[in-house]
Amino acid sequence: MTKIIKIDPVAPEADRIAIAARVIREGGTVAFPTETVYGLGADGFNKEACRRIFEIKGRPSDNPLILHIPDPSWLGRVADEPREDVLQFARKVWPGPITLALKRAAAVPDIVTAGLDTVAIRCPAHKIAISLVGHSGVPIAAPSANLSTKPSTTRFEHVVEDLDGKADLIIDGGDATFGVESTIINMVADPPVLLRPGAFSVEELERFIGKIIVPGDSNVASNSGGPPMAPGMKYRHYAPSKRIAMAGGMGILAEAAAISNGGGPQIAILCSKEAAAKIQKGAELPGVSFIILGSEGDLYQIAHNLFNAFRGLDSSPAKFGIVQQFEEKGIGLAIMNRMAKATGNLLITDSAELNAFMAG
Repeated sequence: MTKIIKIDPVAPEADRIAIAARVIREGGTVAFPTETVYGLGADGFNKEACRRIFEIKGRPSDNPLILHIPDPSWLGRVADEPREDVLQFARKVWPGPITLALKRAAAVPDIVTAGLDTVAIRCPAHKIAISLVGHSGVPIAAPSANLSTKPSTTRFEHVVEDLDGKADLIIDGGDATFGVESTIINMVADPPVLLRPGAFSVEELERFIGKIIVPGDSNVASNSGGPPMAPGMKYRHYAPSKRIAMAGGMGILAEAAAISNGGGPQIAILCSKEAAAKIQKGAELPGVSFIILGSEGDLYQIAHNLFNAFRGLDSSPAKFGIVQQFEEKGIGLAIMNRMAKATGNLLITDSAELNAFMAG
């Protein structure tokens, strides 16, 4: 049976944190909030505890985990002799939504790294997460707290939906702030390479570290068929159960709405409030479910609402969904990465493709 405890995200109660930390030390699993999304955590040095994460989520064994630490002074426990420039960089950006891929320390089990010689490490900017790691006394391995392939969880109720009866303990710590996972940078490479876009934009990071190589494909594809260096690089992720595609422009969104409202299958349009207003033009469209992501003027709001919108599609009366694209700049790069993963890169650019999708 899953135990649920509520903890104040602003001033975490030490006695309640101690309950969760005990579960971690005893080899159990704890779902906890971070500033990005909720994570499903276990003792990062306990290979059997980490194995349970994979079993609970149905996660492929070659998809590595991220180790969470409470501050940069712990880097030497999980990374093999990190360079001074790496330590200086970590002190500047941590705590925060940035994960560093470094040479692993001998203490880190193979199951955490999928057998690679690198390990992904971050220090979360969330008081519950930092306190939980500190009280546990071990780094906590934690992917997102959802079933594999489903949208990541940014709300407590979605964690319960996926993991009640599976995880040993779930912490109710309110909503996550950013709504998309951390940015992952390969710090072994010179210059560093973006492995996964996330809440910390490349433009912001380059102010601290200089040039970062960004692969031309916004999906940041996996390494040549081998194990991915970081989570989210190889498999379809973040996907609702219903079919969903990206729209190649406002014209496609408007045409989809017209087909649905004209007697075609009901569709959900996931878009900005500005796009919804343009499509509706003040008219009622009873055949269309609009799921509003936020304002085009605030991409952080779009990112925050994205995974909730994917889950909203599944609970809507629509047969399938189509989602608006956004500029791949700043956090927009992370937004489009998650959309591409959720849709399996399905992009609709003309009427023929749209008709085929809606007929499927």
